[in-house]
Amino acid sequence: MVDVILGLQWGDEGKGKIVDFFAKDYDLIARFQGGPNAGHTLYVGDKKVVLHQIPSGIFHEEKTNLIGNGVVLDAVTLRKECDAVAALGVNYKKNLYISERTHLILPTHRALDKASEQSKGEEKIGSTLKGIGPTYMDKTGRNGLRVGDLLDKNFTTQYIKLRLKHQRLLDNFGFHEDITAWEEEFFEAVEFLRTFKIVNGEYFLNEKLALGQRVLAEGAQGSMLDVDFGTFPFVTSSNTITAGVCSGLGVAPQKIKEVIGITKAYCTRVGGGPFPTELLDETGDYLRNAGNEFGSTTGRPRRCGWIDGIALQFACMINGVTQLVMTKADILDGLDELKVCNGYKIDGEEKNFIPFQMNKVNIEPQYQSLEGWKTDISAISNFESMPPAMKTYIDYLNNLIKVPVKYISNGPGREQIVVV
Repeated sequence: MVDVILGLQWGDEGKGKIVDFFAKDYDLIARFQGGPNAGHTLYVGDKKVVLHQIPSGIFHEEKTNLIGNGVVLDAVTLRKECDAVAALGVNYKKNLYISERTHLILPTHRALDKASEQSKGEEKIGSTLKGIGPTYMDKTGRNGLRVGDLLDKNFTTQYIKLRLKHQRLLDNFGFHEDITAWEEEFFEAVEFLRTFKIVNGEYFLNEKLALGQRVLAEGAQGSMLDVDFGTFPFVTSSNTITAGVCSGLGVAPQKIKEVIGITKAYCTRVGGGPFPTELLDETGDYLRNAGNEFGSTTGRPRRCGWIDGIALQFACMINGVTQLVMTKADILDGLDELKVCNGYKIDGEEKNFIPFQMNKVNIEPQYQSLEGWKTDISAISNFESMPPAMKTYIDYLNNLIKVPVKYISNGPGREQIVVV
């Protein structure tokens, strides 16, 4: 049986902490897509840890963790992550496996990402410049190198051939920066990567399932950044939705049972692209500062706004979400009034669906106003003790989205999760 945890907004929903919370109930935790553009923040004791590629179950020593074939892997970033994890006393070599089909991010992919973004001028999409897009392009173009290729004695020759192809593209962009230092760091990290347990991920995972083990598939980014169903072209380069689990890990659809969707109690977005409920006022500033809304990967300030019920309905539909986790509910503690987007006016007409291309229409969000609870909820450990206004907020969302909120995160600590 495979359960899935994924984000329902534009990423940054707090997936790391939630995967860490659920991991104790599973035998294997697997990342199924994305790359080091993800930043999953956890607190281990009083230590803040940001994981970019390692599954968020790594701090449970008895659990197996797998980086799946749908991920694009940066060996340099992985080495730094492993150092951070080891500093906290975790023996990552014991329980971290990597699928041999996982594609590698090369130094030239990073250069191509930077060159492509620079060429777009005012039409930049807000890439993290981690080489994610070019790596996925090589994957679909059948040019990429994979983790399994590291075991081939001709790996360096294969890299040089691909580098020459990339260099022609860089020349076309007029990109002439020296990436020698990047390459030196890359080949050092490659030697580090060769020491890992590299496995045939699909057989490895399905054998665990055949033994009756429970698997938790961990998504990165968010549903509204899905390359097919997100706010294209302001999206990531992978399928962030439930369907990506099948292709990103090699499991059949009927193996998937629960789909746990994560939403903040409000909404954020990093980088360019449409954001109907964005607040460009004092309330938006309050949410950003109170919620420490700055990218865990890039440090960029996040755009903030009210929760978008129409986008959540859409995300729950395409993912088959069975239960919701609401994060950062405590950030709303200081607000007198809360708003929930419960409808869109698109070019003046009521059309409560996600349009083909959000950035080419005028969307006016319609709101339901609700009373704020004006109470510090961070120390509350059971739902019955939550203020009445909080319960009203949850009930309203349950009725609007038609998927129940089952858990509420009311602080950054591992123990700050309330079961509804």
